[in-house]
Amino acid sequence: MVPHLVPRWPVCLFRWRAACTLGACVPQSAWARASRTPGPGSPRGAVGTSPLVRRGGSSSSSRAPEVMLTRERYPVQRLPFSVVSEEDLAAFERITPGRVVTDPEELEASNVDWLRTVRGCSKVLLKPQTTEEVSHILRYCHERNLAVNPQGGNTGMVGGSVPVFDEIILSTALMNQVISFHGVSGILVCQAGCILEELSRYVEERDFIMPLDLGAKGSCHIGGNVATNAGGLRFLRYGSLHGTVLGLEVVCPAPPPQVCTLLHPQVLADGTVLNCLTSLRKDNTGYDLKQLFIGSEGTLGVITAVSILCPPKPRAVNVAFLGCPGFAEVLQTFSTCKGMLGEILSAFEFMDAECMQLVGHHLGLVSPVQESPFYVLIETSGSRAGHDAEKLSSFLEHVLDFGLVTDGTLATDQRRVKMLWALRERITEALSRDGCVYKYDISLPVERLYDLVSDLRARLGPQAKHVVGYGHLGDGNLHLNVTAEAFSASLLGALEPYVYEWTAGQQGSVSAEHGLGFKKKDVLSYSKPPAALQLMQQLKALLDPKGILNPYKTLPARA
Repeated sequence: MVPHLVPRWPVCLFRWRAACTLGACVPQSAWARASRTPGPGSPRGAVGTSPLVRRGGSSSSSRAPEVMLTRERYPVQRLPFSVVSEEDLAAFERITPGRVVTDPEELEASNVDWLRTVRGCSKVLLKPQTTEEVSHILRYCHERNLAVNPQGGNTGMVGGSVPVFDEIILSTALMNQVISFHGVSGILVCQAGCILEELSRYVEERDFIMPLDLGAKGSCHIGGNVATNAGGLRFLRYGSLHGTVLGLEVVCPAPPPQVCTLLHPQVLADGTVLNCLTSLRKDNTGYDLKQLFIGSEGTLGVITAVSILCPPKPRAVNVAFLGCPGFAEVLQTFSTCKGMLGEILSAFEFMDAECMQLVGHHLGLVSPVQESPFYVLIETSGSRAGHDAEKLSSFLEHVLDFGLVTDGTLATDQRRVKMLWALRERITEALSRDGCVYKYDISLPVERLYDLVSDLRARLGPQAKHVVGYGHLGDGNLHLNVTAEAFSASLLGALEPYVYEWTAGQQGSVSAEHGLGFKKKDVLSYSKPPAALQLMQQLKALLDPKGILNPYKTLPARA
């Protein structure tokens, strides 16, 4: 529980009001199927690589319209994989008895991404419980040339977690056990299907926290987080999963025998298990193979277990929500924040005025500060409430005195902290209710972060309903969002490839944290040179020679 902190600066510095109200919840059937919660980013791609989300309904009794099949919406051709036969189903039943799903109604949710923009037509879902079962499945599928779609919580933004055609869905949902936790080092070892929020509760009971936090934490799996190298809200403080993940256990489809020997001496008769599940913080022996699989989006192997370093749970958490008169002041506030708050700074998020208008209009959330062109959310996490309050007080007085901030409010208790975070975390939800949404998740130099938003407003004019920007300023990560009443080919043409070319011109990345999946695989060349693409293709061919793992994803199709 977050301790209460009595403010030590004059009350006149801020307008002390209730932080916000959570407003009406979106029905699960219309917004977050199977209790999925939107991540801090945004939905993308329904046509080409562009993001398109239909307006969500408000009645939980009405059935959502059927999503068009991916193979009908996109220009993609099925590769020559085998088709699942009755003999295959019998073999899978022997491997995972009672956990082979073929009921079309049960398969429906796993065939559709939670944004309801892409839909596969898989007729089989397998639910292994152990690494050995995953190994048997992949060995069998490799021998039969059956394509496999690994799936965790299915909360991805780029269509990477659902089949494109009839790939077998391999769900990690039943691989949900904590293997070990060390109370001194804070090292957690668990199966890949553990839900992030449940892991958070588990380690918080032991005075630690998970090093990542996502809006989708109630549904996403830790294995999926690692496979997509998820960023999230704690990136500024704790860094990426490339640093916090200490070890992995991964199952690969059967590569040639000489490759198996190179990877690991333990080669099962029915699959290749790469057991690098170390709990050591320092291990400088040879190539760090786990890094290949972090961010590989299930195309090189199926992650079955994770060893991750958890930081100590902060004793004092404060959240300030501030209004800024311009983006230049947002940048100056960030620079001041880093200098004055230093080691206790854990998050620095920004959103523009249109974002605030949308969460107010569609979700009924109330701004806790006076209307401003920009808003920033600053979180501090430390071990001494008094020390943190003193530093925060000094910082707030400074930014107010210099006109960087015009209004603000502070939350020190857990309820109000969550209310302030809701203003930032529920932007995706508000946008999904505003019509068709084209969304882009890009990295840019911090000083140029908002220029693309302003540029697009001028470029698109009345074609767009809203052009908004928000994101992780501390990470240089912009979530660019364009909404319209209905899908427009001309609007899409004005956005793409312009957004990608603009980003590449700034030496940015076309995907900051959401990955490439199915929707963005063909724009990888805007961020990576040809030599890098060639090496990625070679790694894929080495570890998955038949290309059965998550085909049509991450890498551009070969000519």
